Amino acid sequence: MLAKVKSSGLFGINGYIVDIEVDIANGLPGFEIVGLADTAVKESRERVRSAIKNSGFDFPVKRITVNMAPSDTKKEGSAYDLAIAVGILKATGQITESPDFRPVYLGELSLDGSIRPVNGVLPMLLSVSDTEHKTVLSTANAPEAIHVKAMSVYPFDHLRDLVSALNQEGTLRPWQPDREALPEHPVPALEDYSDVKGQEGAKRALKIAAAGGHNILMIGSPGTGKTMLAKRLPSILPDLTYPEALEITRIYSAAALLDPSKGLIRTRPFRAPHHTVSRIALVGGGRVPKPGEISLAHHGVLFLDELPEYKREALEVLRQPLEDGYITVSRAQGSVSFPSKFMLVGSMNPCPCGYFRSSDPSHECNCTPHQISRYLDRISGPLLDRFDMHIEVDPVSFEKLTGKREGENSREMKGCVDKARAIQLQRYHKKGIFSNAQLSSRQIDTYCKLTDSQKLMIKDAFRVLSLSARAYDRILRVARTIADLGGEENIQDAHLAEAIQYRSLDRQYWG
Repeated sequence: MLAKVKSSGLFGINGYIVDIEVDIANGLPGFEIVGLADTAVKESRERVRSAIKNSGFDFPVKRITVNMAPSDTKKEGSAYDLAIAVGILKATGQITESPDFRPVYLGELSLDGSIRPVNGVLPMLLSVSDTEHKTVLSTANAPEAIHVKAMSVYPFDHLRDLVSALNQEGTLRPWQPDREALPEHPVPALEDYSDVKGQEGAKRALKIAAAGGHNILMIGSPGTGKTMLAKRLPSILPDLTYPEALEITRIYSAAALLDPSKGLIRTRPFRAPHHTVSRIALVGGGRVPKPGEISLAHHGVLFLDELPEYKREALEVLRQPLEDGYITVSRAQGSVSFPSKFMLVGSMNPCPCGYFRSSDPSHECNCTPHQISRYLDRISGPLLDRFDMHIEVDPVSFEKLTGKREGENSREMKGCVDKARAIQLQRYHKKGIFSNAQLSSRQIDTYCKLTDSQKLMIKDAFRVLSLSARAYDRILRVARTIADLGGEENIQDAHLAEAIQYRSLDRQYWG
C-alpha cells in the first residue's frame, strides 16, 4: 500500500517542501530510505521502528520503501522522523486521516514515541506558508511556529496522541494561544554607560553611530576603555520591530542557536568573535551552508576587538556584505544568501606595544617605524574606508577615575537615539531604508543638501585628507545623523565639521 505525507527541509535559511512516499509491499522484510538522505535521516529507521512499536502500534514485517522528493536535494537532520512514522501508519491502515487534513509534519521521535523539537522550524514554515497552511510538530516547537501567521499549528507531545487525534478519537484543532502571553527570550541585563568615567567624546561618537547605524572604529592605548564602551552599545540601540525580531529569530533557528520554547528573540544581537575566527565562521558556509557571525549579527552589532589581530583573509570578506547587506555563499549543492545588515564596531591599539602617539607621559612607545607600519597595514585601505567614523580613545586621568560619575547614562542616550531614529523612519517612509547609514548615493543628493560654504568646507577636507568617494558619502551620512540628533531639518556647518573630524584619524595613523 502507498501513502504520501509532507515534511519540510532547510537549505540556508530557506525551507522547501519534501514529499515523503511510503510503499509497503510483500517480500523479504526491509526498510530502505531513498532520495539523497544523509546519515541522520537513514538512522531514523531505527528510531521510527522503536517509536511505532513502543507507542502500541504494529510495525509491518514487510518490505518498506521510503522515497523523499525532490530526490536531487540533500536531506539532513532528524526532522523527518514524524512524517515517516505517520506515512508507515497510514500505509498500514492504522491512521485514517481526513483527506482535508494534509499538514506538514516536523519532529524527531524518541524510542518511546515522544515527539522531540527540531531546529529550523521557523525558517522552514515561513518559506512554505504560501502553499501549506497546517503543520504538526512538537509542543516545544509551537511558540516558535505560531509566529508564522498563515500557518495553523497542531502541537503534540507523543505519537500515540497524534494518531488518536488523526483517527478522530481525540481533539484535532489548531493551537490558539494568547499571543501576549507567549514566552519570550529573556532580556539580558545590559551594562550601562553610567559605569564609564570620562570618555565623553567617545560616548558622543557612539551615540551618533547608534542613531544612524554607522560603522565605527576606536583607536587607543590599552586600558582606555574601548571594549567597555563597545559592550555597552546595545543598551542605547533602538528596540527591535516585529519584522526585525522575526528575521533574527529565523536566522538563529536555522543556525541551531535558538531555544524553540522561548519564541521570538527581542533583543538586538551583539556578536564578538575571537580574533582566531576563520573566514568561514565569519561569513557562513559548510557543506550545507549555515549562517556565520555577520548574519548572526543581523540588525545588531558585530564587535571585532583587537582588529589587526584578525586574519587578513577573514577581514577582507567583510567588504562586500558591509556594502550590500547580505552575503552569498556558493557550494556544490547551490547558492544561498544570508542577510547581514549589521553595525561594525572595531577597536585596536595604535601599534604593537599600544602606546604610539599616547598622551600618557608614563608610557613611551618602543616600536620601530617598520613595526608600526606593518601592524597598521594589517587593516587594508578598502576595509578602513568602510568605517563611517574613526575616533581616538585617550587615557582617563586619575582625577576622573576617582571622581564622581558625570555625563549621560544609557537611558538618556537611548532617548536621543530613539528620537533621531524616529525622524529617519518618517523621512524614509516607503523608501526601503530605515537609517541614514543605508542612504544610497542618489538619496544622499536628496537628503544631505549642502550650502555653498559647506561645499567649500568638504572640498578642503577632501583635498587635505585625501578622501575617497566612499568616504565623502559616509561623511554626509554622519552629518545627516548629527543634524537629526540636534533636531535640525538641514545640515549645519557644525554638523558637517564634526562629521569630517570623525574621518581624520585614518590619515594620522595610515597617512
